[in-house]
Amino acid sequence: MTSPRVVLDTNCLISALLFSRGRFAWLRDAWQSRRFVTLASHHTVSELMRVLAYPKFKLTRYEQETLLGEFLPYVETVRIASNADGLPEIRDSDDIIFLVLAAVGLADALVTGDGDILAVREQFHVPILTIAEFADWFDPRA
Repeated sequence: MTSPRVVLDTNCLISALLFSRGRFAWLRDAWQSRRFVTLASHHTVSELMRVLAYPKFKLTRYEQETLLGEFLPYVETVRIASNADGLPEIRDSDDIIFLVLAAVGLADALVTGDGDILAVREQFHVPILTIAEFADWFDPRA
């Protein structure tokens, strides 16, 4: 059986990276043990880097780079040559990068906590799941 191909939005990544002992620690463990294929693109990684630099996280440059090192070696990079066709209209245009990555990367799921992305789940051909729904679908205990 092939591993599921999954897009994790920035909120999910931040939760797993910054709060590694919290309730989303299993997510980090799962991508690092390659129990699913984590997809990333230039745009989604740029977004992650931007968010890690937010002053509210109080991370040094070294800490930001260390956290990226906990993620980037485990991703499959998807080259996005152009926007995917047939994407739903989404309220926050910054979130389109995750829909594009899921479509172009042939994802099995897009995992998010973002209300704008969740709002289009019925109009998108890739399942859009919350972290809790993904945990049920993926079964991190397996």
